[in-house]
Amino acid sequence: MKKTLLIVALVVLLVSLSVNGAATARMDLWDVYDNFLVKAKYVDLTHAFMPDQPVWPGFGNAKFEPTRAGADLGDYASKGDVFTYEAHGFIATTYYIPTDQYGTQLDPPAHWDAYYATIDELPATYCVRPLVVIDISKKYAETPGYHGQVDDIKAWEEKHGMIPEGSVVMFRSDYYTTWPAKDFNAKPFPGVHIDALKFLHNERHILFHGHEALDTDTTPSLEGEYWLMHNGFCQAEGVMNLDKVPAKGALIAIGYAKPMGGAGGYARYIAICPPDWEYGVSVVEVPGAPTIKYDKPLVWDSKKGMRTR
Repeated sequence: MKKTLLIVALVVLLVSLSVNGAATARMDLWDVYDNFLVKAKYVDLTHAFMPDQPVWPGFGNAKFEPTRAGADLGDYASKGDVFTYEAHGFIATTYYIPTDQYGTQLDPPAHWDAYYATIDELPATYCVRPLVVIDISKKYAETPGYHGQVDDIKAWEEKHGMIPEGSVVMFRSDYYTTWPAKDFNAKPFPGVHIDALKFLHNERHILFHGHEALDTDTTPSLEGEYWLMHNGFCQAEGVMNLDKVPAKGALIAIGYAKPMGGAGGYARYIAICPPDWEYGVSVVEVPGAPTIKYDKPLVWDSKKGMRTR
């Protein structure tokens, strides 16, 4: 009987410690937010997508339209009516997007391999990771079509230390500054050499890498992307503003649409930089609620095929 009571007491104690520990962990994260994340500088690494932008010709461009009522709604709206602020109190937009490989993306391996994860099958642990930025912009400026090499990675490590396991590694080329030129992805664009990709994944065990162009490399077979996808790895494409992010010490917040069975994801990447970083805005500066009220209203621009101010 005493042995049974002792076991029960130990179980109660462990449960109590577990509950208290969980509560403490939650409060600790709130402290991290209050003491650091509120003051951190946030830099958006994402292009807003629109109808007229660079995309592989095999996919074609998107089309935006004002949303129309899909059914008769009595005195409120008739089927086919465009929803407007004046008549209905709100607007909505219909998006005809011919591909999930559009704009700033997160490519899951199912994009090329049926046996690996689709976008909705990626784990929630993709949410926040350490961000490494490897600068190849000078080499690309000197040599159009330059691809990131293992030597570039090792040079970064000589200066900053070993790349953290599970991190996201972005290659900065400053190529994004030509967006949204029609020839944005015309060769020779900057890429990442397959040997560099293998080194990052096999030796440093990163989560994924990212680049500013819309393809991984300029080889005829896209050998880098082929290798990534057929080995279960993701990648980010079409990122921007890497020149406004520190090489070391930032985090990256990773968000993406979650279509079931999706072979690609419209992504949003945001770098979370140290509070004293020169770029970005803090929560203190831009709390986000309420949002900004603009001087000009949102209107439909038929020439651009989208809403503008």
